[in-house]
Amino acid sequence: MDVTNFRQFGKKIICIGRNYKALAAEQGNPIPESPIVFLKPTTAYIEEGEAIKIPPACKDFLHEVELGVVIGTNAKDISEDHALDCVAGYALCLDMTAWDFQCKAKADGQPWALAKGFDTACPVSKFIPKEKIPDTNNARLWLKVNGSKKQDSSTSDMIFTVPKILSYLSQYFTLEPGDIILTGSPAGAGPVSRGDVIEAGLEAEGKKLITMTFDVK
Repeated sequence: MDVTNFRQFGKKIICIGRNYKALAAEQGNPIPESPIVFLKPTTAYIEEGEAIKIPPACKDFLHEVELGVVIGTNAKDISEDHALDCVAGYALCLDMTAWDFQCKAKADGQPWALAKGFDTACPVSKFIPKEKIPDTNNARLWLKVNGSKKQDSSTSDMIFTVPKILSYLSQYFTLEPGDIILTGSPAGAGPVSRGDVIEAGLEAEGKKLITMTFDVK
């Protein structure tokens, strides 16, 4: 399987919520004791050249930039020490969120599926080889809306590290080649509207690895 081709490989999109200390503080939320997990369908994937589409009736639409981890081999019940062995590489991802949908779902005790899983909810960059990010606890993520920087943080602010996330998830899901894990968004998630342009980037070891741009329609 060519796990570098997201549109063909997409099996599971597993996402981690509230995984940055600054984000929890920004939102006034407690630090979670274990990873907060939710899923997106593979129809949420889009790549550069395709537009992000605001779902019908959504009035409060948010951007969230994240490090995506691409799985390369089957993994079940893996230890943190060996968790990165199953990783093929990485991707820069956006977790687009219908925030008003999510707030209502939380208030009603309902799932987040419509808020997080609508078509175009998971824009992804091109594949980044594993060796380009030797330390997953020291990568920089940033995002701009119409040229104005809104998010800029390091994965060192993560509550649960990438090995911890993979080990935890593998207790419940068999991780398979082609799965992608979204590891959470840093502080600064904010609104976007029709006509806005989102640009995001990922750096490691002080080097720019990738940037991507998406229009919102």
